[in-house]
Amino acid sequence: MTVDREEEPRFFVLEYVTITRDPRTQLVVAIGGDERAAGILQTTGGFVSAPGPRGPYHRQPHSLPVDQQRAGATAAAHALLLAGVSVHLDPSLNTLTAPGGDRQAAQRYLGQLAERAHAAVDDREVAAVLTEIAAPHQGLLPQMVQALIGTWATWTQRSETAGEDPALAEQLMNTTSSLSRHSCQIRQIRDHAARAHPSAQTPAPRAPTTAPAQPTAPLTKRLATRGV
Repeated sequence: MTVDREEEPRFFVLEYVTITRDPRTQLVVAIGGDERAAGILQTTGGFVSAPGPRGPYHRQPHSLPVDQQRAGATAAAHALLLAGVSVHLDPSLNTLTAPGGDRQAAQRYLGQLAERAHAAVDDREVAAVLTEIAAPHQGLLPQMVQALIGTWATWTQRSETAGEDPALAEQLMNTTSSLSRHSCQIRQIRDHAARAHPSAQTPAPRAPTTAPAQPTAPLTKRLATRGV
């Protein structure tokens, strides 16, 4: 009895949906999928359709609190998986992760980064550490700047709506702008360090050389000059 074997596997997951948070607007958005996936996003995650530069996409309402954003994103991702749709869910939106897991992972990452910086033996290894800190968009400082900008925007809007003085929010924005400028300066330092050549490194100090000893005059000549 012969068994027919197929050379290639069959994949029944035909659609792919990404659920993530837009760093500029802080909106939770979903990209990809067909009309069936759109229906699941709308019914289980609170998403609405919106026009985009590359076609329609889905997002949650602007006024949705953060905890409801995460709950809706997690519920939508779970429902899509059950429907056979492949999903990438931003870990920061996943409510099923262990409490404090993100904070502990961030602390471990920062600790490992500090160890790498301490163990760096040349400019290129220093540049690699600075890349993690200040790389555009994905570096630690740019992401921190984006979080602060989001904080400033909502704080200012809330203060103006309540008729309060947004002076503290403006101070935060000034400090954030300074942090962004320093991030750019660190990137410039990183670029110079990455271009450093081994020959450009500071040479190791050499041991001081001693002058060769002068030949000693004969003992009889020395005694003669002293009048002995």
